[in-house]
Amino acid sequence: MARLFDQVREAFATLSACATPPALIGGLALAAHRVVRATRDVDLLADAADARDVDRLLLAIGYQCIHRSEDVANYVRGDEGLDVLFAHRPAALRLLKSAAERITAMGTFKVVSAEGLIGFKLQAVINDPTRRQDIEDIRALLRAQLGQLDMAEVRAYFVLFDRRELLDELIAENANDPL
Repeated sequence: MARLFDQVREAFATLSACATPPALIGGLALAAHRVVRATRDVDLLADAADARDVDRLLLAIGYQCIHRSEDVANYVRGDEGLDVLFAHRPAALRLLKSAAERITAMGTFKVVSAEGLIGFKLQAVINDPTRRQDIEDIRALLRAQLGQLDMAEVRAYFVLFDRRELLDELIAENANDPL
């Protein structure tokens, strides 16, 4: 775990040279919202306008780009993985801009809101329905942030992806869960 924490710190320090600092998303971001689970890679949200700089900076510290598109880039360095989601749509840009500095076990970094993480994880499930861990992460975020989430924002993501019934099921589970 210490190696992963070092990887996160190095990535943020390196990418601080970008015009817009990136924000933590994915499994590591969950911890900032009181959900802990194992993960093996680093996931970041970066402004699409910084995509060339992100690539140049990560290559300069030894990463190899194994895939890059308008929406995402995947990097490896030895056994370390780093994925970058590029924000270019208004909702993703808003989430990046509103990402708050959060104190984590790894240091203080910008982290996307719990609502935003739910939206990204829902999108991942829509893109690949076999990603069951993302549903579990949504379930855990709903439980951990009970009463603190902006449910209108959360509901808007489920409406966007035509998954209202799924949200209703997850909310009902929480209501019936004795925690």
